[in-house]
Amino acid sequence: MKAIIPFEGMSQYESSITKKLRGSACGPVTAATILKHHETKSYGINDLYAQLGSTRIGLFTWRLLRNLRKLAGSRYKIQKARSLEEVKSELLAGRPLAMKFDRYFSFHWFLKPTYNYHWVPLVGFEEKPDDLILYIHDNGQKNRPSKLRTVSYQANQKVLTFVKIVPIQTG
Repeated sequence: MKAIIPFEGMSQYESSITKKLRGSACGPVTAATILKHHETKSYGINDLYAQLGSTRIGLFTWRLLRNLRKLAGSRYKIQKARSLEEVKSELLAGRPLAMKFDRYFSFHWFLKPTYNYHWVPLVGFEEKPDDLILYIHDNGQKNRPSKLRTVSYQANQKVLTFVKIVPIQTG
């Protein structure tokens, strides 16, 4: 099975983001692009960086959960996905997730994941016989826009966290 959500990524190094924040803006960029996917509203990354409680070493999951809930109010249900089946279900429903690679605070210092510490929008998956391939937007680099990439779930599973950002239907 394969599912990929059409998604517009954004580089954390784009010129509208304060230069000193760019290296640690992956969390706010991930949140902003997912919210924009649902609302078609753009969020200023510099403001979102402060509102989410981002720091120069990154955005902790508990801060993303707490502060994005405050910011989004009753428009969204924001919580960790507890299983891979829950992650796949969200993607099949057309809802991207925030995915964090974190080898440091997951206490897997000696692993070699795709990223040591990085938030990305997770926009799809493909089931293979021996692995689950995850489709992410990588949030760009200094001289490159964000691009769609694939990463192995098997090789990264011990350092991954998934956060669901689910719009609440009203009316």
